[in-house]
Amino acid sequence: MAHIANHNPATVHPPAGGYSMGLELTQHRRLLFISGQVPEKTDGTVPEGFEAQCEQAWRNVIAVLAAAGLGVGHLVKVTTFLTDRAQVVTNRTIRSKVLGDHQPALTVVVVETVDSKWLLEIEAIAAE
Repeated sequence: MAHIANHNPATVHPPAGGYSMGLELTQHRRLLFISGQVPEKTDGTVPEGFEAQCEQAWRNVIAVLAAAGLGVGHLVKVTTFLTDRAQVVTNRTIRSKVLGDHQPALTVVVVETVDSKWLLEIEAIAAE
């Protein structure tokens, strides 16, 4: 199992919550790079509304982690691509529910997705 050390120096503004400014990995055996997960179900449908789409995208991330025998506690970096600034609070709430006390390094940006029906995309890196 990787040893993960959080680095939140007092000389940098404190994290707004739910993440670490820096994450150091030592003694890791594997790295898993998770491609951007869009909010599509296995049948190709996309849920209505941002909250449902955010939950679906996280289910997809968790499924990729599980396929590799890993869980959310193995996440070391998560990047979330939102399509509207108004989604920030809901995104944070759902992410916090999914991650619990785990605080990987995070980036959240507002972009235009490849398919306009997708309201977000989440990519991640996990380590063991």
